[in-house]
Amino acid sequence: MGRIIRLLLLLAVLGFAGLTGYAFLGDMDPPQGTVTKPVTLDAN
Repeated sequence: MGRIIRLLLLLAVLGFAGLTGYAFLGDMDPPQGTVTKPVTLDAN
């Protein structure tokens, strides 16, 4: 029973560490810019 509790505690700590890392590193926005591309329309 003690092993299960230790495993659950370890998983909770690892999950918290992963969530914290994602909060810091996952919030990086890509550089934004205007993209223009000509479009040819076939209106017959």
